[in-house]
Amino acid sequence: MADSPRVPPDDASLASFRALVLRRGRELYRDLPWRRTRDPYAIWLSEVMLQQTQVSRVDGRWQRWLERFPTIDALAAASTTDVLDEWQGMGYNRRALALRMAAQAVSAQGGVMPCEHADLVALPGIGPATAAGIRAFAYDLPGVYLETNVRTVMLHELYPDAVQVPDRELIPLVEATCPPDASNPEDDPRTWYYALLDYGAYLKRTLPNPSRRSSGHVRQSRFEGSHRQKRAMVVRLLLAHRDDGGVGPDMLARELSAQEVRAGRDPMGKNDVTSLLEELAREGFCHREGDLWQT
Repeated sequence: MADSPRVPPDDASLASFRALVLRRGRELYRDLPWRRTRDPYAIWLSEVMLQQTQVSRVDGRWQRWLERFPTIDALAAASTTDVLDEWQGMGYNRRALALRMAAQAVSAQGGVMPCEHADLVALPGIGPATAAGIRAFAYDLPGVYLETNVRTVMLHELYPDAVQVPDRELIPLVEATCPPDASNPEDDPRTWYYALLDYGAYLKRTLPNPSRRSSGHVRQSRFEGSHRQKRAMVVRLLLAHRDDGGVGPDMLARELSAQEVRAGRDPMGKNDVTSLLEELAREGFCHREGDLWQT
């Protein structure tokens, strides 16, 4: 597809776009559990869990996490082992550690989740989109919430024939179309972004994903056999040995190699496993006590 000249939509086009999105949002609304709360901690958790994860996987895990760590202070006080244990199966273990680190920072300041954008992005693991999601869904405040479903709608409706559209072109449009406040309960930031999310999810189910036409679109790398998978396997094995007081690299190498061989891959040596352990230790996932490693 050739890249056609792009002319920014005018005010009339944006007004028409907004009316369409709100209408589709009402038709396609998803009654998800995290939409039934205004608790910024619970909403923050949903935003983190939903990153590169299907909604169906989050529904159930989100509730279970909140049962185990019901407040920011509870999460801040939790051990690394408990946090990683609860996160297993969600992928990207770094997110769990970042959640705990951010909870500790918020807890140290009184346990109240901030609402200002600058204060939110200053917390570990919270980027601009997550901060905008917290502001919109917990506090009904405006912001630039540019995530994959929002990007999908913007590209599909406003740039139907364009390719390689950079986010810098979309950001002003996201900002311009977001309601400035919550004065209209049928068209406030929370309602607006839910509409974009639901319409975007519908488009991705029914059309070739328009977000592939974004200049920032990157195909997710293969997980099976990757370094990332081996890291995740080491974390799972460390958790499996948490009641043993730790595990040595020799045993970890045997257990990890057995899993690799069953998957048709080469076994791993002690040096390979030790390198993974040291890498994970630098990031706060585990530590060594004598000859044993533990979370």
